Amino acid sequence: MDKPKRDSKSVDLANRIIEEYQPESVEDMQNALRDIFGPMFETVLKGEMNHHLGYESNDKDEKATENRRNGYGKKSIKTSSGEVGIKVPRDRDGSFNPELIPKRKKDVSAIENKVISMYARGMSQRDISSTIEDIYGFSVSHEMVSDITDHVLSELEEWQSRPLSSCYAFVFVDCMYTTVRNQYETKKYAVYTILGYTIEGTKEILGLWLNETESKHKWMQIFDEIKARGVEDIFFISMDGVSGLEEGARSIFPNVTVQRCMVHLIRNSVKYVPSKDYKAFTKALRKVYGAPSLKACHSAFESFQQQWASYPGAIDVWTRNFHHVEQLYDYGSAIRKVMYTTNAVESIHSSFRKVTKKGAFPNENALLKVLYLRVTELEKKWEGGYIQSWPMVMNQLLLHENLKDRVLKYLE
Repeated sequence: MDKPKRDSKSVDLANRIIEEYQPESVEDMQNALRDIFGPMFETVLKGEMNHHLGYESNDKDEKATENRRNGYGKKSIKTSSGEVGIKVPRDRDGSFNPELIPKRKKDVSAIENKVISMYARGMSQRDISSTIEDIYGFSVSHEMVSDITDHVLSELEEWQSRPLSSCYAFVFVDCMYTTVRNQYETKKYAVYTILGYTIEGTKEILGLWLNETESKHKWMQIFDEIKARGVEDIFFISMDGVSGLEEGARSIFPNVTVQRCMVHLIRNSVKYVPSKDYKAFTKALRKVYGAPSLKACHSAFESFQQQWASYPGAIDVWTRNFHHVEQLYDYGSAIRKVMYTTNAVESIHSSFRKVTKKGAFPNENALLKVLYLRVTELEKKWEGGYIQSWPMVMNQLLLHENLKDRVLKYLE
């Protein structure tokens, strides 16, 4: 398939920018963007003047009207790339008031913010360009969209290395897969996500990491990294069944309780169950891990084993992992409700998939940009909010003899 040709004007512009600025960093690109935004805004303002007067510049009808163009005034406007000087067209009777940059308004960074916001919601560069043209009447090249969204790379780098809280009561880890183009081939990449619940009951995404596969070695590196960024203690880690992950987590955080996700165990076990029995099978399982006490859990498991003995593969999944079910009952019901599943981080991945489903990303940075922007959207929704029933969770943590001192240490 032939590679699609870029617009010659966009290529010329990019070449001139590279030739003049020799950009080597995001900051260099911001300097270049200041030269781009000036002419862009001036073109829009000229279009608005045409609409205001009812005719194009140098039109023969201009001489027949009382109100006409009257040169330009200078104005300095604020963009996310810094101050930009522009020329604003004037008319003779002073009735022209631009909509894009109204009189006395100097901050126009909202347009750039709109581009970033659309990118965060998973819109393609082509769709963003079309939307900007529909709203503002001028086109934005794919390259310019990329340049604007590249502004977040420095923020992303800072966010990825920021200091973390010293303690997280609960941590949820999981991977999702998406596609990245590597030159002329596409590869599946694993996106590693860690969601933490702080001791105060707020949500925080600790970071995002990419790797071509999910492995215990990568998870070990990640746990080691978050420890270096300030994490001293984690009470509970909820995870799926990656081999070696449990031992790896304990090697970095010796006192952590590692909990296998019940939902993942259900998924693993129903592989051995005909679809006609799914509903009854999962209903029986809920009586096991959802029992009100450990004694009731053991009784429900015995009944479960007898009822579904014809599916030994499914029974074996739960027999091998039953200690993860039993350890749930070392804690109160409010704690169990939080720790028994990784649904909290899977919900984040569901949100990520909404912005990654558009296809393969040209490189890792392009993928990380859109994921980071999605994180910022999620964190805005979480601001000021707390985990449901957190006061009850805290009371049960303080009542647990093995956790009380650890909780009090980080509450002080």
